[in-house]
This record gives sequence, C-alpha cells and structure tokens, in this order.
Amino acid sequence: MGFASKYRNELGLLVAIICVVGFTLVFNKSYLEAPGRNLTNILHQTALLGIFALGAAIVIIVGGIDLSSGSMIVFAASVCALVLMACAPVDPATGTPQTDDITGWWPVVLAIGATLIVGLMVGTLHTWLITVVQLPPFVATLASLVGLRSFAKVLNPAVSKVLGSEVTKVRADAESFVLLSEWWVALTVFLVLSAACYFLMSHTVWGRHLYALGGNEEAARLSGIRTNRMKWLAYSIGSVTASIAGILYLAKIGAANPATLGVGYELNAIAATVVGGCSLRGGIGLIPGVMLGVLFLRVVIDSINKVVRNGSDDYQGMIVGFLVVLAVAVNELRRGGGGGQRKQFFPGMLGVAVIPILSLLVALVLFVMYGTSAGLMTFVSVLVILSSWKITESMSARR
Repeated sequence: MGFASKYRNELGLLVAIICVVGFTLVFNKSYLEAPGRNLTNILHQTALLGIFALGAAIVIIVGGIDLSSGSMIVFAASVCALVLMACAPVDPATGTPQTDDITGWWPVVLAIGATLIVGLMVGTLHTWLITVVQLPPFVATLASLVGLRSFAKVLNPAVSKVLGSEVTKVRADAESFVLLSEWWVALTVFLVLSAACYFLMSHTVWGRHLYALGGNEEAARLSGIRTNRMKWLAYSIGSVTASIAGILYLAKIGAANPATLGVGYELNAIAATVVGGCSLRGGIGLIPGVMLGVLFLRVVIDSINKVVRNGSDDYQGMIVGFLVVLAVAVNELRRGGGGGQRKQFFPGMLGVAVIPILSLLVALVLFVMYGTSAGLMTFVSVLVILSSWKITESMSARR
C-alpha cells in the first residue's frame, strides 16, 4: 500500500486545514495582524482537546465508546485541586488553607499522581461494568458522564469543609502548579502522548490486538486474544488521558468548577476522532489522523469565532455536528457497500424524501447567517445537486 493511499484521510485533512485558514483570511485579517498569538492559542486549545481525544480514539478503535471524558476532566481537576488544598499551609487567623502559599514541587507531584490513579480506577470500573456486568459501553460511560460531575459537585464542598474552607469551586493557584498553564506544556504533553499512542497502536502486539478486537471481537477471542484485558487497556487509557487533560485545564483556569468545566467536551473528542478517520464500528483509525482531526476541528472553531464574531458560540455545535456527519458519510462512501456495489446514500423513496429535508436544513442555516436571498439560492442549489446525485446513483444501480 502506497503512502498516499494509506494516509489519504490525513492528506485530505491537511488540505482542509489550509482551506479553512485561507477562508478565514478572506474575512478576517487577525491571523496576519497577530500571527504568533493566534498560533499559540490554536496550538494550546488543540493540545488540550487532543490529549483526551487520543484516549477516546483508542476506545473507539476497539469498538467501544466513552461518553465520560468531559465529566472525567472536571472530576480529575477536582481531585487534583483538593489534594493541593490538603497540602496547603493553613492561615492561623482564619483556619483556611492558602493554596497560593504552596512552595516546592512535592504537593504538585502528589496531586498529579493521585489524579492519575483516580483516572486508572475509573477506567477499571468502566471495564468491569462492560465485561463482567455486561452493560453496553454507551450505558456504562453514560452513567459516568452523569455521575462523575454530580459526584464532584458534592465532593468538593464536603472535602473542602473538612480542610477548613467549604467551597464547590476549588481553587488551584499554587505558583508551581500554575506553571503547567503555559501553552507549550500542554503541547509537549500532547506530542509525547501522541508518539506513545502511535507506537502502541502501530508497532506493538498489543496494538494489533486492539485493532483485531475492534474489527471482530468474537474472532479475536477465538484467536487467543484476551479481549477483556485489551478492553481494560483501552478504557484505562481513555480515563487517564482525560485525567491529564483535567490537570492541565485546572492549571489554565485556576479552579475546578463542576458546573462549567468540561461540559460537552466528550462530544468534541468523539467528533475529532471521527473526522480524523476512526470508524464508530471499530477496527479502523490512525493516531496521525486523530491528531490532524483535532487540529482541523480547532481551526474550524477558531474560524467560526473570527468570521461570525457576534454569537459565534451559537453556530459551533451546528457546524461541528455537520462536520461529523460529513466525515462519517465520506468514510462510508470510500468503503462502499457490500457485494461489490457502491454504497447509495439516497436509495428508493427514502432518498427522495430526505433530499428536500437536507436542502431546507442547509438553506435555513444560510438564511440565518446571510438573509433571505442566500437562503433561497442555497435551497435551490443544494436541491439540484442532491437530486442529480440521486439520479446518478439510480442509473448506476441499474447497470
């Protein structure tokens, strides 16, 4: 298999990233006005998202799903902040811990170590629920999505009350810990983890077993692969990488707030992995593709912020959702259907019915952004394009 064929998804993402940057430059010149600041901001956000997207990708490759990343981030941040609070000197006058007076690195190392252990414990719990209790991965990690954030909300005031200062939003402003908020720290961690995950998945027996598990679990089991152990490895990596991201988000923000930190982050991680070429069916995906998928997603979000400006947050979810659907559709189109026939996206009457729905959906987006004329033109254009696609598919199926 040639390089271009093996990495065609990655090469396509590189082209897409360049196109998005070029599109942004047409409507906003801030890239040229402050290139260094824009670059470091994108790299920082890419690294933070990429760290736990790597874990999410490995879980998806083994045929699972982890919906708990966002809640794991805030739970890990809470654990880290509470350990720092426990190590902080107490003000004799008020009896409250002074986290900003922490000196030395040992409290930081202790807090990070405790947080990573908690991440490993959560990954082990997920594996037990999936392999022993036999819950579907969706249900098991959905329980963590809801439960871990709620647990952090009650854990923070309970533990901080014992330590002398009852708060839900736990601060972490020790000078030695805040150093982790530098953009290059997150980028370095992301690159090191990416290299480690690439080596694991591409150059080890465990990596081949993980791909085999995602491709066909029953065949992998019959061939002698310890599938439960591989699931433990995948889900532990997913939770530990989310814990690492939680530590770095805590350093960046300065406090662990269960009400806001990490909300919806798990969806961005899954979106980045799907855009990066991972199949939700399992068994397919490359770490370089995930890295570029994360970068592409962050560049798109940054472009939305710069082009739309007012109310850009309202468009982010919509556009990210569209990209996920487009990425999955493109991957399915590349693979084609079974029996040697090319996959049809608009078969029969269902295809006829969905074409005007898709056209109207896209037209409404353009109507909201640019007005009635843009909406009408978009509706007609998309309707013609999709109808032509439908006709082409029907003609090909008859041959």
